[in-house]
Amino acid sequence: MRNTAEAERSPATARRAGAARRSRTPAASEPTASVPPEAAASEAPSLAVTAVRMVQVDEGLYALRIGEIGGSPGEVGGMLVPAAHVAAPFAEDGNGVEIVAGFPRRGPWVGKSGGTMILRSPAAGKYVVVTLYGVPGQAAAELPLDLRRLDGPAVESERAGTAVAAAGGPRAAGLTGLRDLPTEIMLHIERTGDRLFPGRGWVGALGRRMRIEGFSIKPLEQLAPGDIELKGYLPNGGETPWVPGGALCGTRGRGLPLIGFAVRIAPQHAERFDVLYQGSFFNGGISEQHRNGSPCRAAADDPLEAINVRVVERVPEPETAETAG
Repeated sequence: MRNTAEAERSPATARRAGAARRSRTPAASEPTASVPPEAAASEAPSLAVTAVRMVQVDEGLYALRIGEIGGSPGEVGGMLVPAAHVAAPFAEDGNGVEIVAGFPRRGPWVGKSGGTMILRSPAAGKYVVVTLYGVPGQAAAELPLDLRRLDGPAVESERAGTAVAAAGGPRAAGLTGLRDLPTEIMLHIERTGDRLFPGRGWVGALGRRMRIEGFSIKPLEQLAPGDIELKGYLPNGGETPWVPGGALCGTRGRGLPLIGFAVRIAPQHAERFDVLYQGSFFNGGISEQHRNGSPCRAAADDPLEAINVRVVERVPEPETAETAG
């Protein structure tokens, strides 16, 4: 028999009591799926930094040559090492070093065989950072770097004077001073057509891989256009005859790039004037300096993208002139 208290308990009260008892009963824990170690995300491969160099770049246009990198070749996560990376640190004023071009490959990376970066630095000068990467555990390696200025009259005059003195022989005796003659250079560039430039420094599409198909050079003082002679080198062993400076050397509208060129002074003026020149090629980068008819070209039909031509007059040094007077 139920007592009075049990009889007065309502069905709702009973339901609440039952819920309370169930809540005090520990719930069975749900099974947790165990993740085997091999199912976890794999870690990224390790890449070692084996050398870091900060290079000061003064105002101007420069070639930073990175020589062959030492160490055994390897691969890390699909990346071939050793490899060097050139970076221009962030500049608050927005005037950092510009990486104009890279050779033999585009971009800021250089492989084991080395390469060249063309850099343009602002007026105050800035820095670039060269970082060398390799396989973990590899010993620190040397970074063979060579920074050379490509523009600037003082640098060019010193370089040209050395070349003239070394190669000029008796005719250059007492005439080692140099004076630049102003010129105009016309380039026929693919997809652009004829473009006229003042003949100072590099002209063309340096680092932009646009092929030069023809060119002409016109002196503006002392020499006539016919006193300069031009030759172009074409793919598959072709070449143009020597043509006068005022005429087009190369082609128009045929899609035929120049893969090299040469410039010389006509024989009647060779005692007094010299011409010095370099080329920039798609894969070969910037050439050494050539002079007076020497072929400037790269290997394997490498297209020409920019040129740097100077016509100079050999003049007596001041001391020589005073002595003669």
